[in-house]
Amino acid sequence: MKNRLMKGTLATLVSLLATNALAATEVTVYTAFETDILAKYKNAFEKENPDVKIKWVRDSTGIMTAKLLAEKNNPRAEVVWGLAGSSMALLKEEGVLKPYSPKGLEDLKPNLNDPQSNQAWFGNDAFFNAICFNEAVAKQLNLPKPQSWEDLTKPVYQGHIAMPNPASSGTGYMQVSAWLQSMGEDQAWNYMKNLDKNIAHYTHSGSKPCVQAGMGEVAIGISMAVRGAKLINQGAPLAVITPKGIGWESEAVGLVKESDAAKRVVDWSVSKSANELYVESYPVVAHKAVTGNVNNYPEVQGAMARWTLVRWVRNELRFLKLGLRNLMLSLNQNPNRLVRILMG
Repeated sequence: MKNRLMKGTLATLVSLLATNALAATEVTVYTAFETDILAKYKNAFEKENPDVKIKWVRDSTGIMTAKLLAEKNNPRAEVVWGLAGSSMALLKEEGVLKPYSPKGLEDLKPNLNDPQSNQAWFGNDAFFNAICFNEAVAKQLNLPKPQSWEDLTKPVYQGHIAMPNPASSGTGYMQVSAWLQSMGEDQAWNYMKNLDKNIAHYTHSGSKPCVQAGMGEVAIGISMAVRGAKLINQGAPLAVITPKGIGWESEAVGLVKESDAAKRVVDWSVSKSANELYVESYPVVAHKAVTGNVNNYPEVQGAMARWTLVRWVRNELRFLKLGLRNLMLSLNQNPNRLVRILMG
């Protein structure tokens, strides 16, 4: 009798678990977060929200922005989470994002959020560009340590620099935008033409130039400050340099479809729990109560480029109208050619 009762109870539990699993709602989330953190965010959200499952669709910032714009009239994404604030402003301008006030909005630093009154996107964290400089490789090649962006155009660095493709990488586009706004357009385009002469190759990923510098494949990678700090902590012989006029940006979240499950993803993404995960990777996060410290992270405050988001979005729209995003897709086997088109 006892065995029969236990078997019956076990069968009921299995049935309930199966029913709950079947009842879980799947939310499609478009993201440009680095691949190695997606599982961590998904697992943490689903632990607190077991009836909602996240389905990630991930690509670089430029590709993801173009994809969302292309799907504007028939969106597949329900939430955009971990995309650059400039892209989010553009998506709102184009009608992709829906205005929404997530739970806990009052706990966020306002300077990382949509500045307009009908807010549609909200900052998660902030990240900064930097130069990753391999001191061991530089010593072998007798390369001086660069102190400014202008230094990178010197002939001594020819063939020793990697940079993210600004037509496909948000990190690359962020630095191009910083040069345009801090130097002025004419000077910036001239600078980039000279810099291009020293570029060994352009990458699809924003973090890859720093990874390549850390591995000694190149001496210099124009990349992300946080990636450089992490690689130093792992033993890479890098210096992370922040010359005046570094690009910086927020990663943000926004609502595409107004389902309850999608809103719960947005709500959780701005929560203290989520920000405690962000701060493991980024020293600057949106939640007022969460602070952190990444070892070997450089000083960035004095080096930040001054710019306006509206101007950045207008530049993005101008590039889109020129067809550079679509051109990038057709020339993905030859990114150097595309960047030279972008810069020339």
